Amino acid sequence: MHHVDVVAYLHTAMLVTLKMCAPLLIAPLISGLATSMFQAVTQINDATLSFLPKLCATMAAAYYAGPFLSRTLGDYMHQSLSALVLVGGQ
Repeated sequence: MHHVDVVAYLHTAMLVTLKMCAPLLIAPLISGLATSMFQAVTQINDATLSFLPKLCATMAAAYYAGPFLSRTLGDYMHQSLSALVLVGGQ
């Protein structure tokens, strides 16, 4: 296995990590921004008010992005294990 192959697999791993984390981080970010704007407009300064919308947004993102996340992780694992078999066969 050449160093170019290792760099390519590491690059793929970083992209898969980004794809897996993005939906679960962007949803609470948008929810938190909307809640903060609502608090600023109404001048309600309660720290616990932003927790429930973020939790609900994260759970909804996990529910709707679940098939995409499992397919992405499955494809990556299949690719990685196939490459591992090829390296072990040499």
